[in-house]
Amino acid sequence: MPPQPAALGSSFRCLRCSSLLTRTVGSLTSHSFSTQRALLQNVQEGASSQVEQAQPPHANPDPQRSFLQNEEKRLLEDGAMPIGSRRRRAAIATGGDLPFEQLPYQCFQEARKILQTDREDKLRLIEVERQRIARVEAQEPYPGTSAQKQLRLQSMRKHLEYLKIQADINDPMVKKRFEDGKGDMNKPVYRHLADRKWRSYRRLLILQRITQMHVIPDVLPHIDPIVDVGIFFGRRAAHPGDFVPSTLSEEAPRLNIQLFEKGEKLVTVAVVDPDVPVVARDGFMHRCHYLASNIKIAPTSPVVKLGDLDRESQVLQPWMPPFAQKGSPYHRLCVLVFQQPGSDPLDMDVARSKAAQRDDFHLKGFATRLRLTPIGAGLFRAQWDDGTASVMQKAGVEGAEIEWRRERIEPLPYKRKDGSRFR
Repeated sequence: MPPQPAALGSSFRCLRCSSLLTRTVGSLTSHSFSTQRALLQNVQEGASSQVEQAQPPHANPDPQRSFLQNEEKRLLEDGAMPIGSRRRRAAIATGGDLPFEQLPYQCFQEARKILQTDREDKLRLIEVERQRIARVEAQEPYPGTSAQKQLRLQSMRKHLEYLKIQADINDPMVKKRFEDGKGDMNKPVYRHLADRKWRSYRRLLILQRITQMHVIPDVLPHIDPIVDVGIFFGRRAAHPGDFVPSTLSEEAPRLNIQLFEKGEKLVTVAVVDPDVPVVARDGFMHRCHYLASNIKIAPTSPVVKLGDLDRESQVLQPWMPPFAQKGSPYHRLCVLVFQQPGSDPLDMDVARSKAAQRDDFHLKGFATRLRLTPIGAGLFRAQWDDGTASVMQKAGVEGAEIEWRRERIEPLPYKRKDGSRFR
């Protein structure tokens, strides 16, 4: 006959219940000899620890150490960006206060040894290449023409820059400094990383915008951007194709022309509006809103303030605020950067004779006559808004009271509707 439940309960005890009972008794006995003040202190400490445990880990996230999705979401809501990759932030968060290069991961340290050995090999190759360049430079007479010698030296220096990049491209500390925005643009490896990052997104974006909005071929037949052009009106960045209010674009913008090659360049900056309506032509014409030459840029000095350039030696046409009259379509404002030939500045008298007027300005002909090469582009748009009329009056531009309307085309006789059939 099977045993009764009561007999089982009297002879056996649940392990879970026994352990719970033991913990309860232990907690009671531990406080049995405590005073009332000590009990109150223990209760307060337990409550504070419970509050700390209840507080979510992403309450005050650190951009250097946050690697959970909730923490990253909280950072983005607060307007801060996580620094570096998620794997790097996780390593820093779990590695204590150790420096990044001394993280106690065996695989990480073994990989650093391999990278250090590879870097030493690259440094030996760099020294060999430098010696070869020095021998070619000192070789007189050279078995060939002077142009052939310069071409060979140019090729050897290009290979030397490649070896310098390969020596540091895999260093985790180099990548960390680049992700933190602390890279030195005087070094080839940081210029290479910045160029690769720009070509992965921003270059594709500007090419898409200028193609989609027909800047190519309306303004120029072709362009191959090699510099990053950023447009800023005050503190606001104008992304490619953005609508900029007329009150904001009343003052000349600030350009960030980032160069990824070694050395300095002299460039010409032009701002052209190809959407100026002309009633007599039943079409549009181009207007030059700004034109300046002999602007020096370098990888470490990319900022160009158009309003602060010298009017005698650089500015050909001062800044004219963009505007679109009421009823007209939006206007495309094309910001184009041209590289000047050679290292000598342009003759301003010759340049002014080629850009004497704003209206009917042909940028392609101007660039061809002065042998300018397009290397960068930017784009923003203007349309009629509440402040356009006041901006036009301040700039002395007529036509603020004009409203454009499409001309109504009368239908053909056989397509007209018979009014007698209307109810």
